[in-house]
Amino acid sequence: MRKYSEQEYLEIKRKELEHAEAFVKRINDSEDPYIRYKKSRPIMDLKHMIETSAALYGENTAFLVKREKGEPYQPIPYKQALQDINALGTSLIARGMKDKRIAVIGDNSYEWSVTYLATVCGTGVVVPLDKELKANELMQLIANSEVSCVFFAERYEKMFREMLDSGETVLKMLVNLDSKSEQKKVHNLDELLEEGKLLLQGGDRTFLDAQIDRNEMSILLFTSGTTGISKGVMLSHGNITEDLMSAPSVLDIRSTDIFFSILPIHHTYECTCGFLLPLYKGAAIAYCEGLKYITKNLAEAQPTVFMGVPAIFESLYRKIWQSVKKEGKEDLLRKVISLNKKTRKFKIDLGKIFLKDIRAIFGGNMRLLICGGAAINPDILEGLRDFGMNALQGYGLTECAPIAALNPDTATKSASIGRALPNFELKIVDENEEGIGELCVKGGHVMLGYYHMPEATAEVIKDGWFYTGDLGYIDEEGYAYITGRKKNVIITKNGKNVYPEEIEYYLSKIPFILESFVYEKDSDDGSDTLIVAAIRVDEEETAERLGADYADSDVEKLLWEEVDKINEEVPLFKRVKRIVFRKEEFEKNTSKKIKRFAEANKR
Repeated sequence: MRKYSEQEYLEIKRKELEHAEAFVKRINDSEDPYIRYKKSRPIMDLKHMIETSAALYGENTAFLVKREKGEPYQPIPYKQALQDINALGTSLIARGMKDKRIAVIGDNSYEWSVTYLATVCGTGVVVPLDKELKANELMQLIANSEVSCVFFAERYEKMFREMLDSGETVLKMLVNLDSKSEQKKVHNLDELLEEGKLLLQGGDRTFLDAQIDRNEMSILLFTSGTTGISKGVMLSHGNITEDLMSAPSVLDIRSTDIFFSILPIHHTYECTCGFLLPLYKGAAIAYCEGLKYITKNLAEAQPTVFMGVPAIFESLYRKIWQSVKKEGKEDLLRKVISLNKKTRKFKIDLGKIFLKDIRAIFGGNMRLLICGGAAINPDILEGLRDFGMNALQGYGLTECAPIAALNPDTATKSASIGRALPNFELKIVDENEEGIGELCVKGGHVMLGYYHMPEATAEVIKDGWFYTGDLGYIDEEGYAYITGRKKNVIITKNGKNVYPEEIEYYLSKIPFILESFVYEKDSDDGSDTLIVAAIRVDEEETAERLGADYADSDVEKLLWEEVDKINEEVPLFKRVKRIVFRKEEFEKNTSKKIKRFAEANKR
C-alpha cells in the first residue's frame, strides 16, 4: 500500500466517510416498503467498524467462548476484544509483518477472529484457509499467495513447521493459536498479545495509526468449487462494509442478539454474516464446539440468531418430526400448528406453551434462522416457521463478499433467494424461451477480481456486473429464484435444457430421500439422453416404511413409486429414466456440496 502524508490520508478518509454517509442516506431515504430498518451507521472500513462498535457497545458481550470443552460459556466484552486486536496488530508490525500476507486456519474461535481483525485493521492482508484441505493443497495456497505468517490450531503445527523448513515458501513466522508455552520457531498468541500490550503502553502507535485504503485488497479467499478448481478472490474493506451497512436494513439485527456460530468461519457466509455483522450491530457471537454439540450448545448459549446451511436445518427438522412420530404425537402437533397459525393473526402465540419443547431444541430464545450456501426445500423453512421461528433464505457468493440477495424478514418468500439489498442490483441476462437466464449482480460488494487471474476476472465482471453462473428468474416484486448452475445444464439430444437442480429439488420433497445427484447418460444406442438420479435414503425413515429387514430391491421399488409420481408431472425430456441407489456418501468438496463432475458420484 502506498504511504500517504498525514494530510493526504485525512482527505482520503474524509471522502470515504462521505461515501459511507451517502450510502446510508440512500437507505434511509428509500421508499422501498421492504426496507424496514433504517438504523445502519456509516463505516469506512473494518477498523472503523470495530472501533465504533467498541465505543458504542463497550460493555456488551462480543464473544461467548469456552476455554475448555464442557465448561460454561465465558463472555468477552467489546472493549477487551478491541484491546486484544490492537495488541496483536502492534506486535505483528513490530515483528516485521507490516503489509505482509497473514494466513489463519482452525476451528471457529475468539482467537481466529482476533487474528483476522488484527491483520486487516492495519497490519496486512488476511488469508483465511480451509481447515479441511490436505497438506499439499495448503502448501500450494501458502506459496501462491506469498504468505509470510500463519496462525494455526495445534493440530497443524507439524505440517507448518515442515513447510517453513522446506524453504519453498516465503514463510517467516508461525503462531500456534492453542499453545500456551513458548517453543522453538513457533510463537503462541498469548506471547504476542502480552508483547503488544507492553508496546502500546510504551507509546507504540504503528498499528493504531496504520493507514487503510478501503479499496485495496485486504482479504484473499480461496473458493472451493464443485469442479475442484480453486480461485483466489480478492476482497476489500469496502466490499464487506457495504454488505454490513446494507443487510440490516431488511433484517432486524439487535445489540441484544446472540449469534450461534457453527459454519466454517473461513467461508465468507459465516465470516461476514456470522462474525462481522454481529460485531457491527453490537451483538454477541457464541461459538459451537462442533456438529455433535449443536443441541447442547444451543441450550447453553440460548442464541437468538442461527445462520446455517440446508443440511443442518433439514437434519434438525427431520429429527424433530421423527421424535414426534415415535411418541405418537404427530397428529396432535399438526393440530397445534394449525390452530396456532390462526391465533397468531390476533397476536396470540399458543406455541409458547404447546411448542415449548420444540423451541427448547433451538435454545428457547431463537427468533431468526437464516439459510444460505445452497438451495433448501421451501417446505423446511415453512415448517420451521410453524414452530414459531422466522426462517428465511439468502443467496451469496464469495465474489460478492458474499451477500447478493436476501429475503426481508417481514416479507419472506420461501422458494426465493430474496431481493437485491439496497444500493445493489440484480438482473437476468440471456433469457431463454422459459424466461430463465443468468443472474448478474452489481454493487460495491463485488470483488476486486481473481488473484493473478485477469482473464478469469474479465470473464465474470463485465461493465461492473458480476456474472454469477447461476440460472434463474426475477419476479415482478424483485424476488429472485435460482433454477440451476449454467455449467450444470444438461442439454438433451433433441436440444432441450434440463436443470438437474430442479429434479433434485423435487426429489428432496420425498421424506425418506436424504440427498440426490442428477446427471445425464447416453442411452445404450447413443440416440437419446437419459436423466439419471443417484439417491441416498434416510435409513430410519426407510425402515419405518419397509420394516427393519428391508432389501435393496424393496428400496428401489419404493424409489420408483415416488419418482414415477414426479415423472407424471414433468415433460417427457425431464423424466428420470434410471435410478442409482447409493449406500455410500457422495464425494463432496470442503463446503459439503456434491462434486458434480466426480465420476465416483455417477455410480
